[in-house]
Amino acid sequence: MGLGPSLSIRQSQSLVLTPQLTQAIKLLQLSNLELEAYIAEEMSKNPLLEARQEDDADAPAAEFSGSEDIAGDEAPDDPGADDLISARAEDDRPLDHDWDADALETDSFADVVTSGGGDEAFDFDRLEYEAASLAEHLLDQLHGVSGAEGELARLIAETLDETGYLNVPLADIAGLTGAPLATVEKALAIVQDLDPPGIGARSLAECLALQAKAVDRYDPAMARLIDNLDLLSKGRTTDLKRICSVDDEDLADMIRELRAYDPKPGCRFSRSAAEEVTPDVFVRRTRAGHSVELNQATLPRLLVNRRYYQELKSGPQDKASKAWLSECLVTANWLVKALDQRARTIVKVVSEIVKRQQGFFDRGVTAMKPLTLREVAEAIEMHESTVSRVTSNKYLLCDRGLYELKYFFGSGVASGDGDGAAAEAVKSAIKTLIDAEDEVLSDDAIAGLLKQKGFECARRTVVKYREAMGIGSSIQRRRMRKIGG
Repeated sequence: MGLGPSLSIRQSQSLVLTPQLTQAIKLLQLSNLELEAYIAEEMSKNPLLEARQEDDADAPAAEFSGSEDIAGDEAPDDPGADDLISARAEDDRPLDHDWDADALETDSFADVVTSGGGDEAFDFDRLEYEAASLAEHLLDQLHGVSGAEGELARLIAETLDETGYLNVPLADIAGLTGAPLATVEKALAIVQDLDPPGIGARSLAECLALQAKAVDRYDPAMARLIDNLDLLSKGRTTDLKRICSVDDEDLADMIRELRAYDPKPGCRFSRSAAEEVTPDVFVRRTRAGHSVELNQATLPRLLVNRRYYQELKSGPQDKASKAWLSECLVTANWLVKALDQRARTIVKVVSEIVKRQQGFFDRGVTAMKPLTLREVAEAIEMHESTVSRVTSNKYLLCDRGLYELKYFFGSGVASGDGDGAAAEAVKSAIKTLIDAEDEVLSDDAIAGLLKQKGFECARRTVVKYREAMGIGSSIQRRRMRKIGG
């Protein structure tokens, strides 16, 4: 065979991630609140996009309506999110296409707007000052403290961690500031005398001791108890009674006193406050079963402003301006369609989850079944990665509470009915048995009781689920019961 240049034709298939497809994939995994921020950013870049107002019913524009209502467990037949892969980036349909007929129009039951009015003046006495951080709260109390001790006290207040503990040795503070160690100790005493009690401690024992002193409860017996917290954690009450020179009743009172103290007094001023979770999907019980709908209260209604497009198009334009306007139109139309498809896909996935976990919505967590992403994906004829993106960072609100969509997926164990039981159902059964135990049950005993309830659980499975819930072993529970916990 001779060597030399040649021409050949080869046919192959490949998947190209266009910018529009990348955008559609990104939209799937966003929660409604994240989607709102994303749309706001897109609107700032594209003049043809605008949010539709509730009273803008006659707007001559393509509209996306973020709501879907499906009675029962059936989802509508639609192309599916995976079909976005083959969708064209440019749409040759006219601008006056009836988008309203394709969009989702059912209003959410969450569309309840509460507003206040009237001529009543605002009562400024209701405003209360609240420190933004622990350091700010402590510094506010140190305004009247001056001198070297006051400066050191302010330094220590800013050095405390978010739980209120001082993790820097006083010798290091003395070395960095050049102040005598005795002065640093006096400054620390000033900080430890501030609110909340227990602040500025260097250990758990010191934190509890400071709080006991604040309520005038730090007597010799309490001091000995705090110095022997390791014995308390092991439930060695006999040794503690001997060390503290108290009887059973006094020891029980002292232990109850300790449990009333805050082991992390600085956490109440933590800057990382828990964020309020807003549901993305509502599931309501109806006569026909369960209905699934998106939370329209957090879902923007987006439209393409055709009138503004016509005004810009009819005006004087150069070649670059025409290309930019065409690109804006294509991007706007694609985003509206992608949002519409996202809404349909979410409702389709959640509807299948509700169908598969019907027992949970009817009877509670004890009736949950094992469920995987693959099972849902095969049922709705989508890729498993699409289902994974849909269920990420999204929450479902039903009459049983607020749940992350990922909550309904997980492994399980065999059950008497042959369908299996979800791990959450087994955990719930274990917790119920432990909460109701008169005598402390061993893991083997719990496994036997679960078998009577229809759960085929081995002892090691009981141990795994019990530890996952933070429940101690039978020995630990027996010790806690012995000391009154």
